[in-house]
Amino acid sequence: MYLFGNREMEAIGKLIIILGFLLIGVGLILVFIEKIPYIGKLPGDIFIQKKNFIFYFPLTTSIIISIVVSLLIWLWSRR
Repeated sequence: MYLFGNREMEAIGKLIIILGFLLIGVGLILVFIEKIPYIGKLPGDIFIQKKNFIFYFPLTTSIIISIVVSLLIWLWSRR
């Protein structure tokens, strides 16, 4: 006797595949982030360095990434 039916197993399988692609995408971004120009060095990104203290908050970069991701989700949902 199975714990899940065929539809549930299919849905779980699709979810695992999607999560795998997301992990691959995040891994590729982490590997190649240094080669993307200006990411983290835009005007509006906050960087404070003192004697024993460094604070960095990529405000402008975060806003741009948020806009791009929102546009991608909006385009995806229009299908």
